[in-house]
Amino acid sequence: MDSDTDTGRFSFHRQDLAHTLCDSLEGKGLADARSGLFLAAPRRTGKSTFLREDLVPEVERRGWIAIYVDLWADRARDPGLMIADAIKATLAEFDGPIAKLAKSAGMEKISVLRTFTFDISKTGLPPGITLADALDTLYKAAQRPIVLIVDEAQHALATEAGTNAMFALKAARDQMNQGVASPHLFLVFTGSNRDKLANLLLNRTQPFFGSRVTNFPLLGRAFVSAYTAWVNQHLASDNQFKEDDMFAAFQLVGHRPEMLKAIVSEIALELGEAASLGELLKRGAQGWRDRIWGEIESEYSALTEIQRAVLAVLIERGQAYSPFSEESMTAYAARLGHREFSTATVQAALDALRDKNLIWKESRGAYALEDESLALWFRETRGAHAEPPKPGR
Repeated sequence: MDSDTDTGRFSFHRQDLAHTLCDSLEGKGLADARSGLFLAAPRRTGKSTFLREDLVPEVERRGWIAIYVDLWADRARDPGLMIADAIKATLAEFDGPIAKLAKSAGMEKISVLRTFTFDISKTGLPPGITLADALDTLYKAAQRPIVLIVDEAQHALATEAGTNAMFALKAARDQMNQGVASPHLFLVFTGSNRDKLANLLLNRTQPFFGSRVTNFPLLGRAFVSAYTAWVNQHLASDNQFKEDDMFAAFQLVGHRPEMLKAIVSEIALELGEAASLGELLKRGAQGWRDRIWGEIESEYSALTEIQRAVLAVLIERGQAYSPFSEESMTAYAARLGHREFSTATVQAALDALRDKNLIWKESRGAYALEDESLALWFRETRGAHAEPPKPGR
């Protein structure tokens, strides 16, 4: 772990973590992730920054090809096309080797390989070309392992094309890695919602059944220590932040680095004196959490009784939630004073919660929270039990 302060801005790197994750992709050590790495962490906790600034550089240091695509970057676009276009953009960098590969492949393969010299401005892959074809051609042209990193991968399950892309990537992994000494294709999927990400692997109908979701280590004390030291360099020696106060504020904002930086910036503008810096940090962090929770409280208060009951049971049951199971129907009834209601009423409540962007439905029918902050708020204020990810060192 290290921080870079030479540029005048604070940045924090976790190269050791990136090294460990890449080792796990190769199957080294106890954590064998050759079948794929699935990492979950709440939004705005530094996951995407780590992928771009630590994991991708480590991948490239090893001589592997990194393909990074963030499905959150353009929610209006189909996730399946975003994945295909990210692979296609990397393929375009190897146009020359692909042309040579086609020439030496024999007449029966020339037409397929030459199809990859397509117009980069067109979205998606050419007709008849699969993701497995594209990735295998990239490997043969580059002669280097490929690491495909799909950030916010749960969004792929929102569309049929996205779901099909996940199955295609699983097929590509199986095809390219079968019978080889070391894998040709590594897959990394991350998400800001553990339950959503788990829909990729929970049951036999999902593409990566049998894999498991790992909690991505949240930034912890090492980050706060480095950030506190950097901030204090810009302050008078008699007007310094205490690391313990900074860490307490960091915990209050859910280990979200940008939130902590925003609070410190506000305090800097107020020019607080040393005796009050800790109190200002605490007040700023509590104010941030109160604003977020106030918004959630307002949304929750506007729901009907049945909508609240359905939402509560979904939160409490988590990945085991099935909206019309006997257990769920009994739980709804208990919350509604055992009043009679139908499955149609439950479905209407689910539809309303989706319209309010509180819950999400994957293409095959499973439901999950849109934002896990709601589960945290519910647990703290309504007594539901949903364990948050544990912070890293």
